[in-house]
Formats: sequence, structure tokens, C-alpha cells
Amino acid sequence: MVLFPNAKINIGLFITEKRPDGFHNIETIFYPIGLCDILELHKEESGAGECIFHTSGIPIDCEPEKNLVIKAYRLLAKEFDLPSVRVHLHKIIPFGAGLGGGSADAAYMLKGLNELFVLGLSDSRLEDYAVRLGSDCAFFIRNRPVYARGKGEMMSSIDLDLNDYYLVLVKPDGGVATPEAYAGITPCAATFDLREVPCCPVADWKERVRNDFENTVNKKLPEINRIKERLDEAGALYVSMTGSGSAVYALFERKVEVKEYFPDYFTWQSE
Repeated sequence: MVLFPNAKINIGLFITEKRPDGFHNIETIFYPIGLCDILELHKEESGAGECIFHTSGIPIDCEPEKNLVIKAYRLLAKEFDLPSVRVHLHKIIPFGAGLGGGSADAAYMLKGLNELFVLGLSDSRLEDYAVRLGSDCAFFIRNRPVYARGKGEMMSSIDLDLNDYYLVLVKPDGGVATPEAYAGITPCAATFDLREVPCCPVADWKERVRNDFENTVNKKLPEINRIKERLDEAGALYVSMTGSGSAVYALFERKVEVKEYFPDYFTWQSE
């Protein structure tokens, strides 16, 4: 079985409250995009309860035992008598980008195991498991545009379609860990109801739809603002950092050759 876990972008991200449990409440829109990893699963004919894990592509910067793909297998193995499985993850979505690549891999692992071993889990049940792996993992079970709040796990569908625009991603070499990004945040009420985004022209988002992490992260990575300025100069209708960074995305009315503008950075654009 071959699966293609896809990335996401955040359209707006307001950090509204520090929670008693140490996490933060947010308001955001999760929007799936076409940048994908490749996840291959094979059932092993002998043995049970083992996830044999291999990777290629972008080097993964954590011990295999801490990888969310393995954690997803073990989460289901606690409740189901799973056969052993051989997994190969080809990593394309960059780390430390705010694109949710690790969460997507975990969610697709849950979906793949459900299908491969005929576990009969509904999407709702899969979302329950996914939340135990990470706050935004559940989004990738649903994998359609949603307005999200709480830690990101409380989701409602939103009618948003950006297929008429060209989406460009640019990621500088550096990154900021999510806890470090949160450390500079003073939570406050959202200044715009993101549920109104589908009714708001993209050209008007700049004045209303913001990412609260940008000021904090840009102090540590001034490349963020330089990338945004370059994309503005290239004619983007809207430019924003996604998640806690460090990837920046832009929406254009025409196709641009983004690699020409950023030859030294990771780039991707929609077809």
C-alpha cells in the first residue's frame, strides 16, 4: 500500500488564550495542499507487534522510536492484535516549516493500518486516535478545509476553495521550535472572524488575516520578512507565514517561477 501524506497551510492563526494545561487555544483555518510525502506499508507474513521502519529523502531529525509514524502503529497495536508491518517513509515535506508534515505522516499511518488490516474504524474514531498523537493530526484524517479552534482539534468544515490561485511555498534554511515561538506570544482575542474568510476577497486578506507567530519568529529569523517582501514584489495577492514557521506561502493570480526568486531555499508551487 502506497499513501501520499500531504502538507497543510494555516490561513490566519490567532493565539487567543493560555490554557491551564500549559497549551494555548488558537483560531485558524487548516487548508490541505498538494506537497506530499510518500508512505509505503507492507504486511509482514511472520511476527506480530513490530513496526519495521525505514526512511529516505530529507533526513529525519529524531530517533526512530520518537517518530509519529511508529507511535501511530503502537497506539493501534495496544488495542488491536496487529501483525508486524514494514514501513518506508520518503520524506519530502520539510521539517520546522509549519506545514504539518509529521502530523500528516502519523494520520496517514492510522488510515493505512485501518485499511490494510480491515480494522473497521470510522473517521471519527480515527480522529480520536489522531488527537492523542498531536493537536493537528486529526485534521489530516478529515483532510479538507476546516476552521479549527481549541488546540486545533475542534474543527468545523469551511467552504474555501483556492484552486483558482497559484500557491507558492518558500522555506528558509533556519527554523524555530514551536515552544520557542510560543514563548514570545501574548495571547489576545482574535481581531477577525476567520469563518468569514470564504466571503472575503483574497486581495483583502492582508488587512484582516494574520498569523500571530510572525512578529516573534521574524525576530529570530529576519529572512521571513525578506521572503514576504520579495513575494509581494513579485505580485502576490496575499503572503503569510504558516503555523509557527518557518515556511511562507503566497497566493498569485498567475504562475511564477519561484525558484528564480529563491534559488537557495526550499520552494514548491501548485500546478
